[in-house]
Amino acid sequence: MKDQTFFKAVLCCSLVILTMLSAQASAQSRRGGLYGDWQIKYEAGERQREAIISFSRDSEGNRTGQWISFMSLSELKDLKYEDGQFSFTRDSRNRDGQSTTSKFTGTIQDGKLSGTLSSDRGEYKVEGKPSPRIARAVGSWQMTLKMEDRQFNSTMVVKADQEGKLSAEWQSERGNLTIPEVQYERGNLSFKMERKSEDRQWQASFEGTIQRETDTLTGTLKSNRGEIEAVGKRAGTPLIGTWILESTSERGTRKQRLRINPDMSGLYGSIPVKNVALEGDKVNFKIVLEFGDQKFEMGFAGKLEDSKLAGEMTSSRGSWKITGTKVISTFRRRSGA
Repeated sequence: MKDQTFFKAVLCCSLVILTMLSAQASAQSRRGGLYGDWQIKYEAGERQREAIISFSRDSEGNRTGQWISFMSLSELKDLKYEDGQFSFTRDSRNRDGQSTTSKFTGTIQDGKLSGTLSSDRGEYKVEGKPSPRIARAVGSWQMTLKMEDRQFNSTMVVKADQEGKLSAEWQSERGNLTIPEVQYERGNLSFKMERKSEDRQWQASFEGTIQRETDTLTGTLKSNRGEIEAVGKRAGTPLIGTWILESTSERGTRKQRLRINPDMSGLYGSIPVKNVALEGDKVNFKIVLEFGDQKFEMGFAGKLEDSKLAGEMTSSRGSWKITGTKVISTFRRRSGA
């Protein structure tokens, strides 16, 4: 009788453990699944090419995808995904306007993408990895501090290193203060500050929350002098996010994606953009294309108004008009994902 009781207890514990492991594996699978941006590389002829494959959902929850190169954006068709295996077709146009249909089949395993892209021009092996994500806390925050009837203004610049570790610099009339470590998780931001002098030492801690919908930071700065209410507004908020652009030239109309990160860096298609400037409603940035030893520079100057972007891209080969619309993730808002 005791043996049966012991056996039942062991069996029950085993089932509980298996259930927990299964749930953990399922969660890991979701975190390492299809959705998001993938940086891919493949060799076409004697040249290595780079692009981005972006997977998401539309407002109805249907899977969607985009192939984003330095030239243009194209929508993926017949997208299928199951148990780490996926496939799609893609229509593309070259510089002369000729259209080509390609088919991709591949897998996603252990955070790596691999597969084959085939068309009437041949087959290419493709490898990819997830694009690094920049924490929402990164960026320049204009801070307003309130203590009783007094108010102070400061700037907090949060940065991330290559491993994603956050640090910050607090800039005020009293000087700049380095914050070596910043913690951020699920909208909650916290850090400690310390200032030392020959005869005095000051310490403070901050705890706050970033509101995704408004891109504002609210929290409390605590020290031995009391508590200070702090409110921050991120610089560049109207421009930060994903934009779908349309460019018109003598070769026709093409689509492209512009993604502006919280630190005002970004990607124009698959090309890195640095030092994006937003002054009032005026937007400026430059991108550099490299082909072997040759460099090709383009510059954008435009105007931002009501989630619309309009301007002109200029290069040594001429200029062309660009208009853009900011992408609003309706599915994310509805589902809470």
